[in-house]
Amino acid sequence: MIGENSIGNCAMILAAGLGMRMRPLTIQTPKPLIEVAGKPLIEYNLNILADFGITDVVVNIHYLPDHMKSFFQDYKKLKIHISNEESELLDSGGGIKHALPLLGESPFFVLNSDSFWFDGASSNLKRLVNAWNSTNMDIILMLAAGSQIKGYTGAGDFMMDFKGKLIRRPERIISPFIYAGAAIIEPKIFKNTPDGPFSLNLLFNQAIELDRLYGLRLDGKWYHVGTPEAVSEVEHDILIYNNRKLL
Repeated sequence: MIGENSIGNCAMILAAGLGMRMRPLTIQTPKPLIEVAGKPLIEYNLNILADFGITDVVVNIHYLPDHMKSFFQDYKKLKIHISNEESELLDSGGGIKHALPLLGESPFFVLNSDSFWFDGASSNLKRLVNAWNSTNMDIILMLAAGSQIKGYTGAGDFMMDFKGKLIRRPERIISPFIYAGAAIIEPKIFKNTPDGPFSLNLLFNQAIELDRLYGLRLDGKWYHVGTPEAVSEVEHDILIYNNRKLL
């Protein structure tokens, strides 16, 4: 277990999407393998998990699966378990439910493969673990806001109170808080979910109704890479970030 809050040593990275908004880059390359600043996009989050002490990672695959399998054979920092969705794309919630036998019974990290972050003064995964409370929570989301964000434009996702409890952003209201593609999830909440494809938003909404969806603001810088234009934008920002670290 990781830390005192019994988070499992297995995490999941969602990587089965078609990457349509990333065309033409994804015509021959799956989105998680698009290079950003000289490194495949998914490798950023694999390294984050490995550096934190996670030993096993489940990755779901669908589009251009042989490319993904070849990359995982060469990646040695973690033990990779493939959750195969070649026959049917299951969306974020359905993909996790399909992979539950590989993830175990303890709460686990879920990360998106099209975003990553650089920690600030402290490890964000450690902060999530320290904030996790299974008595009060079904899900805790890492959130980013304002100047922490690069590669995303939008009105935000959630409103957060002083205790970290989340509700959806009301219509015509701008919220600073964006889901930053990393969460801890209690596997028991998948018990009554549909078979087949469904979005994690279903579970987010159910947790809100039960007052069991919480958030934690990122310490550091978050990058979302959803379009070809975002690749160059993020690469430019990473170059500036790395140069500042050298000063």
